[in-house]
This record gives sequence, structure tokens and C-alpha cells, in this order.
Amino acid sequence: MSRSALVGNVTAMLEDAGFVVSDRCAIRPKSFDIAARRDEDLILVKILGNIDAFNQATGHEMRRLGTYLRATPMVIGLRSRDEDLKPDVVYFRHGVPVLSPDTAYNLFIEEVPPLIYAAPGGLYVSIDGDLLADERQDRDWSLGQLANELGVSRRTVSKYEDGMNASVEVAMALQELFDAPLTSPVDVLDGADEVHETEATPDDPEADPDDEQVVTVLTKAGYNVHPTLRSPFKAVSRDEEDDDDENVVLTGHSKFTKAAEKRARIMSSIGHVTHTRSVYVVDRATQDSVDGTALVEREELAELNDAAELRKVIRERAEYEEAA
Repeated sequence: MSRSALVGNVTAMLEDAGFVVSDRCAIRPKSFDIAARRDEDLILVKILGNIDAFNQATGHEMRRLGTYLRATPMVIGLRSRDEDLKPDVVYFRHGVPVLSPDTAYNLFIEEVPPLIYAAPGGLYVSIDGDLLADERQDRDWSLGQLANELGVSRRTVSKYEDGMNASVEVAMALQELFDAPLTSPVDVLDGADEVHETEATPDDPEADPDDEQVVTVLTKAGYNVHPTLRSPFKAVSRDEEDDDDENVVLTGHSKFTKAAEKRARIMSSIGHVTHTRSVYVVDRATQDSVDGTALVEREELAELNDAAELRKVIRERAEYEEAA
């Protein structure tokens, strides 16, 4: 299957699941292919035939964007090396959860979350430690007795009851012993980090020298500016005084060329899904906006004194285009 067809299939699946899906980010470099929202669930999705192409820089960028936009970054892919990804297993690459299309289908369409995740050493399952302890005590078994049944140490059983995850083999043995569901699903959308320890969110990269003036102006206007390296926009800027998502601004900056216009359209589509606004800073503008992305000339931006003033300009230009 071509990558383009795979992107189309994943997009169609998410739409069938009730997600609003952005336009594809058909530009380079790009850290994610589509943004999608269903109610409060917002995801940023990278779609790959072979997940080995997902490098650390892209993973770090997606994790930063997940923090800035309050979204879950994820990869949907077919295989690693020459082996297909297993269904209903969550993999991880550079701290980002990775699903096969089948796993994504079961999660989003069938609403059956995966139970298994891959980590160094094999496949693992989250055990409900409190429930395990209750089941063991109901049978009046000691830690040692259960350890003998499982072929593990007493200390290991104690760790399971304290919340340590178990191999798939141990999880199956527990289910057979107690005839009860003792496993907890991997909550991909909220808390996958609980089963996969990662380092803190990577620090922001340095702003492109060409963008330093824009970053300085936005910062003085009261925004926290987070530069990006592999996104359709140059930065995600959040109003320091108002944490509402609609006061988050996707920011672009360049000469107003055909490529810039294309980026502005993609920013608008992403903003529609992420419930953020977008602005593109240009040297000279012949129009007020592009599909809802406000165009602001560099000199004009420098004259805006605070975040409220900038928000007003962005809102008025976007609304003017919608009304036109």
C-alpha cells in the first residue's frame, strides 16, 4: 500500500469514528500528517508504512506539540523492519505511542482499547494490583502460594499487587487461575505514559534567526512563544494571561509566496480542528487573510501592544473572510 493510500484510509477511518480531521500537511518538513478531534480528544497523527522512519527529532517535536496544544501525539504504521505490527499492541518510538491500523480501528471504531504494550524484553500488560490482591485474599492464598502457581518469586507477586506490570504469559496465567479480568487497558489518549517511562518533554528549540524579531514582538505582547522546527507553522504562541485554547495562536512568517499561502491554508485547517487561531506574518500583504489565517505585516505587528490587540486583529480578519 502506498503511503498516500494509507493516509487516505486512516483519515476515512477517523472520520467514520466521528473525528473532525484537518487537511493533510502536504509540506516538508512535517512532524505530523493530520490533526483530528472528537469531543475533547485531540490527536496529532503521523502515518507511516515503516515506523523505523520515525526519528527522534520528529518524536520530540510531536511531544512538544502535544503539550502546547493539549493533544495526544501518535503514530499509525504498518510495520517495523519487515515485520507487521501486531494488532491490539501499543508500541512506543521516542516517547510517542505507535498503533497499527487494526489497533486504531479497534480503539476508535469498536471502542476496544488495547491491553498489551511493547517494551524492551517483550510484551506486557497492566495488572490491576488492588483487584489481584482482593482475588488472592478471597481464596485465602498467601503471596508464596500464588508465586508457586505462577512460577515467580513472592517478591514479584508483591510487586504485581503494588502496580508493576506483567508479561503477557503471566497475565494469561492469572486470568486462568482466577477466571476474572485482572488487566487494565492502555489508555492511549490519556495516560499512556503510565506504562512507558519517558524523559520530560524535550525543551523548545532555538527560534530561526529570521523569526527572532517576530518572536520578540509576540513575547513583548504577552505571549509564551514555542518555536517549532518540523511543522506547517513556525511557532505555537499562548497568551500568558488567558489559558483558553482559543487564545493559542499558530504563527507563520515568511514572504507571501504561493508556498506561504499553502502553509496559511493548512494552518487554518489545523486551527479549525485544534480550536486555535492562526496568523501569518509577511513583509507585504495584498489581502487580510487566507482561509481564516490572518495576514499581518511585520511593521504592523510591531505596533500591536498586547495580546488582546493582536487577538482582535486576528479575529476581525478571520470573521471578515467568513462573512465575505
